Amino acid sequence: MLSQFSRRLSFTTSKGFLPHSHVAAFSSKVYQSASEATKDIPDGSTLCVGGFGLCGIPENLIASIQKHGPKDLICVSNNAGVDDFGLGLLLQTKQVKRMISSYVGENKNFERQFLTGELEVELTPQGTLAERLRAGGAGVPAFYTPTAYGTEVHKGGVPVLYNADKSVKEYSVAKESREFNGKHYIMETGITGDYAVVKAWKGDTDGNLIFRQTARNFNPDCARAGKICIAEVEELVEAGTLNPDEIHLPGVFVNRIIQGAGYEKRIEKRTVTKKSR
Repeated sequence: MLSQFSRRLSFTTSKGFLPHSHVAAFSSKVYQSASEATKDIPDGSTLCVGGFGLCGIPENLIASIQKHGPKDLICVSNNAGVDDFGLGLLLQTKQVKRMISSYVGENKNFERQFLTGELEVELTPQGTLAERLRAGGAGVPAFYTPTAYGTEVHKGGVPVLYNADKSVKEYSVAKESREFNGKHYIMETGITGDYAVVKAWKGDTDGNLIFRQTARNFNPDCARAGKICIAEVEELVEAGTLNPDEIHLPGVFVNRIIQGAGYEKRIEKRTVTKKSR
């Protein structure tokens, strides 16, 4: 009883925020920093990286991975960031060997590396990518989808890797197809990663996460698909503080969690309505 009472006292802080010295003592999932949480990611790892465009991306974790410098990474993410932000940081330092993505049009460095044979790219329809991650996290090895049937995604022939002279070195291969109830489908495989790096709005010391609005895209699926899930949050609170009905991702899927800081939250394309005269 005394230890439980002491624990409650240690979490008495303003606004529900937890000092790291207190949190780390009571939860093996809580890490002191992004650096500590990512330092053991080795070369050749597959990373499932959450976020949608520049929204909800794990800024602190990506910066830490860049600093530690693992090479030959396979990154699974909806997009590849921009030249100087998001996964674009790992492309700057040429730490990424292969990208599995659906939207890559905002990164000129990505384009240059791809067309000169420095980067392998597996383009995947956006909904299919989300389902491949969801399937991988659910233990489903493969599934059928009508998306992309009859296209080069189905038949093969999409460039995956170029030579330095911009000739194609490797094309995508054809995918199995079947007919169900008179409709054609292609088979897609589930995706799993060695690590998942995700960002949530709020989390607790047990790893339960709440995402906010658009940031919920891809983050929960990436988290489930990673063998080791590392999450950063804007606000870290004591276990039991969050309303169970509001939790989007149960803590059973999260292995490490940190309190993030210094978020830029860039806007990828700013559109402003002009005032009418």
